[in-house]
Amino acid sequence: MADETYATNDVPRSAHDPQMVQGEIEGELPVRELAEIPAIEVISRAAVMLLSSGAEKLGLSSSEPQNSPHFDLDEARRIITALAGLITASAEYLGPHAGPLRDGLQALQRAFRESSAYPDEPGHGPGEKYTGPVH
Repeated sequence: MADETYATNDVPRSAHDPQMVQGEIEGELPVRELAEIPAIEVISRAAVMLLSSGAEKLGLSSSEPQNSPHFDLDEARRIITALAGLITASAEYLGPHAGPLRDGLQALQRAFRESSAYPDEPGHGPGEKYTGPVH
C-alpha cells in the first residue's frame, strides 16, 4: 500500500493554519482540534466520504463498473444504508447541503439497483427504510 502521509519538512511553520493544533505529529501535517470543527462540517465530511466510498464500491470510477477491482455490492449496500441514515437523521441541520447530499444518495441507490443481478423490491433497497422507495 502506498504511503499517503505528508511530510512537513519543507513547509515553514508560519505557513500552517493558526486554527491547527500547536503540536505536530512527527512527519505529518497538524490536525485541527475536533472541538473547533462545526458539527455541520463533520456531518458533511462524513457524508462525502460515504458517497465516495459507495461510488468506489459500485465501480463508478471505472469505465466498466462491474469489472472494477473495487466492485462489491455487499459493501456498497452497507455504505449506502449508513449514508441514508446519516442524511435522514441530520437533514434539519444540513441546510443548503441537504439537497446535493440527497441527490448523491439517490444516484448511488439507483446505481446499486442497476448493478444488481436481482434488484431489490422498491422500498427494500439499501437505505430505503430511511428514504422511502427510490425508482
